[in-house]
Amino acid sequence: MTPTPLHIDDDRTVRLLDTTLRDGEQAPGVSLSPDEKVDVARALERVGVDTIEAGSACTGAGERAAISRVTDLDLAARVTSFCRAVRDDVDLALECDVDGVHLVVPASDRHVEGKVGTTREDVLETTAELVAYATDHDLWVEVIGEDGSRAELDYLEAVMATALEAGADRTCFADTVGHTGPERTREAVSRLAALGPVSAHTHDDLGLGVTNALAAVSAGADLVHCTVNGLGERAGNVALEEVAIALSHVYGVETVDLEGLYDLAQLVSRATGVALPPNKAVVGENAFTHESGIHTDGTLKDDKMYEPYPPETVGRERRLALGKHTGRAGVRAALEEHDVEATPDEVATIATRVTELGDRGRRVTDADLLAVAADVTGDERERTVDLLDLTATSGGPVPTASVRLDVRGEERVASGTGSGPVDAAVSAVRTALGSSADAHLESYRVDAVTGGTDAVVTVEVTMVRGDRSVTVARSEADITRASVEAMVDALDRLLEADRRRRAPADD
Repeated sequence: MTPTPLHIDDDRTVRLLDTTLRDGEQAPGVSLSPDEKVDVARALERVGVDTIEAGSACTGAGERAAISRVTDLDLAARVTSFCRAVRDDVDLALECDVDGVHLVVPASDRHVEGKVGTTREDVLETTAELVAYATDHDLWVEVIGEDGSRAELDYLEAVMATALEAGADRTCFADTVGHTGPERTREAVSRLAALGPVSAHTHDDLGLGVTNALAAVSAGADLVHCTVNGLGERAGNVALEEVAIALSHVYGVETVDLEGLYDLAQLVSRATGVALPPNKAVVGENAFTHESGIHTDGTLKDDKMYEPYPPETVGRERRLALGKHTGRAGVRAALEEHDVEATPDEVATIATRVTELGDRGRRVTDADLLAVAADVTGDERERTVDLLDLTATSGGPVPTASVRLDVRGEERVASGTGSGPVDAAVSAVRTALGSSADAHLESYRVDAVTGGTDAVVTVEVTMVRGDRSVTVARSEADITRASVEAMVDALDRLLEADRRRRAPADD
């Protein structure tokens, strides 16, 4: 049998339901505070998510308090709670003043008999009773057939027909364990869509989360469950940002404000402590980064050459990375970003030395490039800011630090406090520099730690001032010193860039 081609009309209305605050929080090690849930909910509202599943009211009093914090925001988005097939769960959700509930009932025999220990007939009866109870309390109701992708389709259809007849607003096809493929998804969703409004809930255990979501939409689903950054148990849920850009770029179907996706991803990453893989689609660091000489040269000639869509579409910027694959075009462009002038021969020499650094397994930072350029061009660099001394303590109740800086020949001393010695030291540097430190830290990471009691840590920071950014790495046995030296050097480089920019006018 020839498979039917995937087709989604560009006039379709498809909305997104985000379950980062519930299913995403089930990822190992992830636990969001009420304040963090509020921040994420507000961010989801900003990008235009239709429905926000704020948690499971049955989890406990703390979870109910967090859900209530979200419902108190009076968002335009619908706020819901996950509920098991138990009346008490609905009552607890009502206590949180949610707009709706997701009633999860077993659909596969494995769940009906093995997990719940009941019968198909009892599930049908319970579903009808709970839907009626929830709708009688003015709740929006979605019924999810758990493990629907492994359910016998005639029975899954019977469960969902029962739910709709009892008053449910919609049903949901759930690939609970990421088990199935797009053909089965389309078959199941087509049958459910014939009954009424249907959603899709897919997981990424086979790497088919987006594929199955798109198959569901092509079969009639008009609401897709997803999580920011693909958070969730096991391999995670389908990623909101990936579904949104796939529907927009490939099929012309708009769901949310795409420009807000990167900021949303960064917020969730910080709140959950789950770093974004650099090669992750849409929001990973490398998604719009080019190092290869061929790719960089092509991108500089035509920004569509090696990118499927402009990075600005999802709130990103294009980045030219430096490394063993960097060619002359990339080096020339990077130097121009830092207002460094070099002849063609000097550019060729700088490119060769950058390649040599990359060949040694080094990550080539902006500071490395500028140091090589200064050596090749003979342009001696005068530092604007230099770290002379650093003292930090963290044994007391409040971590403190003091720094001594040389700022254009003037010695400045300042102290600061913070949540840790690094934070305190950074605060001290900002105090010492005053308005000169009006840059913000875009990224901070520990790249490598050697073994043993004399371990050396490599800290890399990226700082932004105005429309310029610079990345610097420092390696030290003391993480605080490495962090502060990297930050001070980055600030110095940014101030140097400002000096270069003003130099013609000053003349």
